[in-house]
Amino acid sequence: MLYNLLYPLADQFPLFNLFRYITFRTGGAVFTSLVLAFVLGPWLIDQLRARQSEGQPIREDGPESHLLTKKGTPTMGGLLLLISTCVATLLWADMTNPYVWAVLLVTVGYGFLGFMDDFLKVSKRNSKGLPGKVKLLGQFTIAALASWWIAHNTDPALATQLAFPFFKNLLLDLGWFFVPFAMVVMVGASNAVNLTDGLDGLAIVPVMIAAASFALITYLIGNVQFADYLQVHYVAGAGELTVLLGALVGAGLGFLWFNAPPAMVFMGDTGSLALGGALGAVAVVTKHELVLAIIGGLFVLETVSVIIQVGSFKLTGKRVFRMAPLHHHFEKKGWHEPTIVIRFWIISVILALIGLATLKLR
Repeated sequence: MLYNLLYPLADQFPLFNLFRYITFRTGGAVFTSLVLAFVLGPWLIDQLRARQSEGQPIREDGPESHLLTKKGTPTMGGLLLLISTCVATLLWADMTNPYVWAVLLVTVGYGFLGFMDDFLKVSKRNSKGLPGKVKLLGQFTIAALASWWIAHNTDPALATQLAFPFFKNLLLDLGWFFVPFAMVVMVGASNAVNLTDGLDGLAIVPVMIAAASFALITYLIGNVQFADYLQVHYVAGAGELTVLLGALVGAGLGFLWFNAPPAMVFMGDTGSLALGGALGAVAVVTKHELVLAIIGGLFVLETVSVIIQVGSFKLTGKRVFRMAPLHHHFEKKGWHEPTIVIRFWIISVILALIGLATLKLR
């Protein structure tokens, strides 16, 4: 909004020329969302506590320690992430950019589905929430709209193409299958982050690491000179998503202040579904869907652990892990929660570095 209002006045006020730079506006978005999270956090947590006397329902089949350490902690803290990210994005991004609106559609839409899920859990005092089929239908519907909009606003020569990391010019034209593929990426990323959100601070830091990594990717592929130098596919307008991702990182830092062990609030599905969906949508815009699987490899591991566990139990009646998702397996083995969380953060950093290496190793 500031870009659209102030940059046209740069001839009269040279200082406004700063708003042409994505780096400047990204810094502004980070700072704005961080401050908003710090300011709104205490008030929002008080409101959630007042309306959730018993906090988020804890799974009875989960680790026994959770019934003691996490009982009474309010959920829906993802509202703090959504408000801070969206306000900062609307303030600092170019609001004529179609990709910004596509990612915001997924972020807010998935956030609403997550909010309904959390609301039902709290109001009915069980961990079931929104029926799985209803949730998936909503996710795929929103993803379908966003995918079509992204393809419609991308250069036709690149719109339905799938790029492969480590290769300079290898593209696969998915044709009509692009929209279903993009839908799976968004829904898969959303639910993968949701599965990872099980310990204090476990999900938000890997999300910030992935968002920061993709902020660099969007900036580079949205700049024709950098894209040409790195021999990656240039996507006109994608650089503007750097501002949105910066806002997400700032909001994540502010949320972590309240979510650090012992957590004062959980993000709930309100936050996890929205954040995962945002990452998936950005990956689709940038043609880095496969790189998301590397950078977000921790989310992939958590999801695969659930698939293996369920598949093994249905086929053989035996469990591969002591409990799924994977972080609960290590809890059952006796690892302390901070140990699991920090080690998973380290894994996220390593995977992000590998993912970013694909920009140059071609």
